[in-house]
Amino acid sequence: MLKADISILRDLASEYMQIASLPVMDERRKLWTAHNDLKASRPLVLIESNTPYLQEEIFRKLPLRCGEPWAKQIEAHFRGLIYHFRHIDDDDVAVPEFRINWKIEDSGYGVKAQIERQQDREGRSLGFHWEAPIKDIVNDFHLLKHRSFSVDRDATMKLKKDLDEVFGYIIPVKIRGQFWWTLGLTNTAVRLIGLENMMMYMYDQPDALHRLMSFLRDDHLSHIEFCEREGILSLNNDGDYVGAGGRGFTAQLPQKDFCADSLVRLKDMWGLSESQETVGISPDMFAEFILPYQKAITRKFGLVYYGCCEPLHSRISDILTIDNLRTVSVSPWADENIMAEMLGRKYVYSRKPNPSLLSTGCFNEDELRMDIRKTLNLTRSKGCNVEIVMKDLHTTSDQPERMGEWVKICREEIKKSE
Repeated sequence: MLKADISILRDLASEYMQIASLPVMDERRKLWTAHNDLKASRPLVLIESNTPYLQEEIFRKLPLRCGEPWAKQIEAHFRGLIYHFRHIDDDDVAVPEFRINWKIEDSGYGVKAQIERQQDREGRSLGFHWEAPIKDIVNDFHLLKHRSFSVDRDATMKLKKDLDEVFGYIIPVKIRGQFWWTLGLTNTAVRLIGLENMMMYMYDQPDALHRLMSFLRDDHLSHIEFCEREGILSLNNDGDYVGAGGRGFTAQLPQKDFCADSLVRLKDMWGLSESQETVGISPDMFAEFILPYQKAITRKFGLVYYGCCEPLHSRISDILTIDNLRTVSVSPWADENIMAEMLGRKYVYSRKPNPSLLSTGCFNEDELRMDIRKTLNLTRSKGCNVEIVMKDLHTTSDQPERMGEWVKICREEIKKSE
């Protein structure tokens, strides 16, 4: 380890901890808790600034200084957070710890997609093509194997010890158990059999597709139940990223019978399900081929966040049958009128504005205001519990200051709507 790198990281950790101790963080915790518990609160505003290419735009103005690759990675993490809280200043909460995950491995499905990537003119590998390994869902199904899992506790503990020494105990290093983002199944299905095949199988091989979805349901259940048995799950009811952009603060998790010394159970946690890949199918097909398999998983969790970028208005009636559903994503392509009417005050209305509003060459403040105003006026008339989350933003046309300006605009429009 380079002494200069350690000095840089300790200084950054100290600066970040100062931010995390600001009184405003406690105020935001209270707001988020009331919000997720469906109590009266103002609309909350978030913007995701940690996508790789946004970070490139930020760091062009704030170059990284560490020498070794591992240190650069941690430096980027802290500099990104510090920039976010100093210059964007949305309703996110700085968590006073450095989080690492348990090292867990799985055996895979017995087959592997062949992925081919191409670089754009700036050398970035954004687009890719893959060959689905299952060409014939009937004749090739035997190639699929359920995954097995293992956790390397020794390697995880060594990493924690090393990081404690790096940071000089300035910031607590916490081992977390967060092993998945989505449990929606369809992304995995598409990578195994291909998107076009999945669509066609609903029509000409329905029994085989049901067999695949049953396989994936059982496999995902095996994964999450392994983590529960091993005692490596963590509560995600604090400043945790949950669902497709929300924060986990709630007084309703963990369950009332949870003890501080107990192992975290799935029912003490938030879970996410979504099905962005199936936007082209009918509500009836979604209800037959997708939702029942997802519900077998989501019912394991204490609270559920559903959806991401897919418009949900055509299937919202079915989604509202999910047990413990709390938050529903309202994507840029959703019919906000239908969603507001259906969600009301019974759920969190997680609005995702179109990121192109911040990405294009021209920053149109009037258009941004109209977009936010439309959401606020509509949801206020239905009594909705609103969060506004700008996600999937991959460029600001090299003007990262736009993110802070958008947050300011949101706050001004929220104040006007009160």
